[in-house]
Amino acid sequence: MHPAVSSCPEVKSKPVTVLRKRADFLAAARARRQGTASMMVQARKRGDDDLGIRVGFTCSKKVGNAVARNRAKRRLRAAAHEVLPVSGLNGWDYVLIGRKDVTAERPFEALKGDLLQALKKLHPAS
Repeated sequence: MHPAVSSCPEVKSKPVTVLRKRADFLAAARARRQGTASMMVQARKRGDDDLGIRVGFTCSKKVGNAVARNRAKRRLRAAAHEVLPVSGLNGWDYVLIGRKDVTAERPFEALKGDLLQALKKLHPAS
């Protein structure tokens, strides 16, 4: 292990898996949602015994062509990878939906801040 890595304080992170089934996306669509400048975040408490965090990503054709949609989803994945293990809640599903022109162009730190802001509004007591 690299010496700089071993001297870093441990950050408690939760396991994050990716949503794959349409039924999970539809269930999240019926649950809580919070819009931000760069994305829409849908959140649902699963109510099962699985304590991990699950996340899905989607962008409609309104976002643009396939290149634009994939770029937006790639940026959402990167933001979720950094924010959700620390700020997401165990036993919840999150779906991040990209917005036209904004998701792909917004500075990455602002994108992460938007996700964090949405999580704070979705989970005010935590």
